[in-house]
Amino acid sequence: MKPLEGLRVLDFAQFLAGPMAALRLADLGAEVIKIERPGIGDLCRTLVISDQKVGPDSLLFHTINRNKASIAADLKDAFDLEKVKDLLKTSDVMIHNFRPGVMERIGLGWEDVRKINSRLVYGAVTGYGTTGPWVKKPGQDLLVQSLTGMPWLSGDLDHPPIPAGFAVLDITCGNHLVQGVLAALLRREKTGNGGLVEVDLMSSAIDMQFELFTAFLNGDGSMSKRSAISNANASVGAPYGIYACQDGYIAIAMAPISALADLLDCKDLVPLSDPEEAFKRRDEIKAVLRDHLTAQTVAYWLERLEPADIWCSKVLDWPELIATEGFAALDMLQTITAPDGTAIKTTRCPIRIDGETGKSDQGGPALGADTDIYLN
Repeated sequence: MKPLEGLRVLDFAQFLAGPMAALRLADLGAEVIKIERPGIGDLCRTLVISDQKVGPDSLLFHTINRNKASIAADLKDAFDLEKVKDLLKTSDVMIHNFRPGVMERIGLGWEDVRKINSRLVYGAVTGYGTTGPWVKKPGQDLLVQSLTGMPWLSGDLDHPPIPAGFAVLDITCGNHLVQGVLAALLRREKTGNGGLVEVDLMSSAIDMQFELFTAFLNGDGSMSKRSAISNANASVGAPYGIYACQDGYIAIAMAPISALADLLDCKDLVPLSDPEEAFKRRDEIKAVLRDHLTAQTVAYWLERLEPADIWCSKVLDWPELIATEGFAALDMLQTITAPDGTAIKTTRCPIRIDGETGKSDQGGPALGADTDIYLN
């Protein structure tokens, strides 16, 4: 039995953050029902990435909405709205990511829903919270990254701001919502009452940066500067970074410079071996490493560093990754089936319960496929 079996979740959310949270609850056993607009559905159905579609929908939609049912209901139609409210009476969790005020105008705000079902946990995702001058801004991953300083942490000092190359905030914010929902469900077991769980992309972005942001708050008021060479963390000293070798790239994390000087047979590092100088002189140290490491292959350097317990790794791309035994051992892939029978390879839930991974072959639902089942 999966941990959340017997719980019913209504997923009103679109695109990524909210549906990501509902996906994780589905992976853990909850019955998740998407509430979608007739004829249009979740706008993620049209969010095509890498030019990949499955039938009329984007491939992305099916991967982030697997294990869910779909109801087509017009929330502006009085009859459909009443049917959805009836469904809320038998639900445990509700998730949406509309801008502040939208669900209140429909009659499905927190205060409205708690009168319908006092045990329901109400999860809301926004871009910037519910107050302040930014509440009407579009809550989109790249835009929020840009507003929170994140792009100034990647790349080297002379590079322009570089954002994360994937929807890092949508995924993180969705997982934050799951944490809050599960906590509220545990509290409900003690009190009998549901609760309001609110997350926003902005807060998730700041939380993700807490380590460096805390250093900023307790520093001189200036933002950490990126290394000029092989930057990987703006607040960490040398050798922390990625370096080119003869045939690829090697990542080196924390390591005593004196140990590297010996293991790499790099005499130019010896004068830079004072651990107190690892941050102040990081670019000098990294410049020496940059020039030295290009002389040999990645495998050559790993054979010298790994036996000495130096934290290092080859930098893999995806084709190299999936060919490794380490990746195979994780058993991270599964095949799901779209409504038209198309087989889709995707990832599984990253959580193991009682030693077992959670897999299912059920893909994303066709728009409104389960309307008659739930709104009869």
